[in-house]
Amino acid sequence: MAWRRSGSASSGNPRRASSRSTLKVVPDKKDHLDHLQSEIQELIDDLWQVPRFSGLRRGFRPQVDVVRTEDPPEFRVVVELAGVDSETLRIFADDKTLVVAGTRSPAYRGRYFHMEIEHGPFQRRIQFDEQVDPAGARAEYKRGLLAVTLPIAEREPAPEKVSIRIGRSP
Repeated sequence: MAWRRSGSASSGNPRRASSRSTLKVVPDKKDHLDHLQSEIQELIDDLWQVPRFSGLRRGFRPQVDVVRTEDPPEFRVVVELAGVDSETLRIFADDKTLVVAGTRSPAYRGRYFHMEIEHGPFQRRIQFDEQVDPAGARAEYKRGLLAVTLPIAEREPAPEKVSIRIGRSP
């Protein structure tokens, strides 16, 4: 099982910087070509992005770690968001996807002579290969790290195998 990253330009214009991307678990080969295509598209989009140091780029792409634990069975997603006000964060989840979005404002107003810290809107979408229970999700934002914990949904019991006796008709 491997994590794959995919994304696309926000307006369909490859020259605009994208602040959206997706992580997806690839459990088998059936989705492999789709994920490969997404990765190639992201590389092409990255080639046409405005350099971050030019001051013209909008948005940024925060780093994400995803860990699956066994006891208890859950996904723990950690998003690096130093300088992001928690009031701007929006977190959504369904049974297979987590979306974290928000905005990081520039630290100071004025004319920058050197700028490496990216700011602006962002959105990260993480897709899971197992169903999660979004109602049981919890989040904590501390020291610039957002930690979202999503319990893995309980599976329905496998259908029981039973022997069926063949009756004789009179």
